[in-house]
Amino acid sequence: MAQSGAQTAYENKYLAWINQAGDIVFFALEISRNLGKGLRSKSLIPLIFQIGVKSLAVILFTGAFIGMVLAIQAQMQLAAYGISTRLGQMVNLSVVRELGPVLAAVMLAGRVGGAIAAELATMRMSEQVDALECMGVDPIAHLVAPRFWACLLLVPTMTVFANFMGMMGGWFVATELYFVEPYHYWYHARNNTTWWDHLMGLSKAFFFGGAIGLFACQRGMTASGGAQGVGRSATSAFVACFIAIMVLDFFLGLMFSRLTPFIAPVARGGA
Repeated sequence: MAQSGAQTAYENKYLAWINQAGDIVFFALEISRNLGKGLRSKSLIPLIFQIGVKSLAVILFTGAFIGMVLAIQAQMQLAAYGISTRLGQMVNLSVVRELGPVLAAVMLAGRVGGAIAAELATMRMSEQVDALECMGVDPIAHLVAPRFWACLLLVPTMTVFANFMGMMGGWFVATELYFVEPYHYWYHARNNTTWWDHLMGLSKAFFFGGAIGLFACQRGMTASGGAQGVGRSATSAFVACFIAIMVLDFFLGLMFSRLTPFIAPVARGGA
């Protein structure tokens, strides 16, 4: 009997996961149907200010310290081989390809994803969403689509700022702490970073932004349980966004690793 009860509990758990996955897929389809309706300046501009401008200071601070920490760690490895002058190459490639997009997305998932989920959950609890439906207004088009667009567009934009500050942070540490000549730092950084490296990072950021918008809005719109439900939706939104970012990063990195041998020679030739 105990074994049968445990088996039933596992089956219920798996069914709940399958139902959640199905809900997310259907929610994504609903967003895709209403994407065109979400491109309204009246809705987008306040969201751009909230997601972009208010997050800029955090992104700049994070990006600068990403570059500085990376420069310290890379210096320890490169100095052993007597090639400290290539510090700019190591820092820039790591920031542009991987650390800039991932850490910028994680910061925005915590700051913006949780806020979006809590805001939509509050609207759901206070019956504002139901009121929109009663007036014949589609909540997905009116509330979700603009927030999804804002995340989709602003995460790559914030990644550009994070990348820039990461490069500058690495330059500061390399030149001021390890006395690498600025010429060598920027020479190797420029000659070994191509448009393909930037495209890889920004493509990742684009998908990360979509994941943040999707999971944050889905958790907020399906919240229940009063005030505690608002807190749960914000927490679960961040966890879901973080997991999605890591999974997407793996598969996108795998895809780009297969494409790089074919495209990188072309990119370097055109640099």
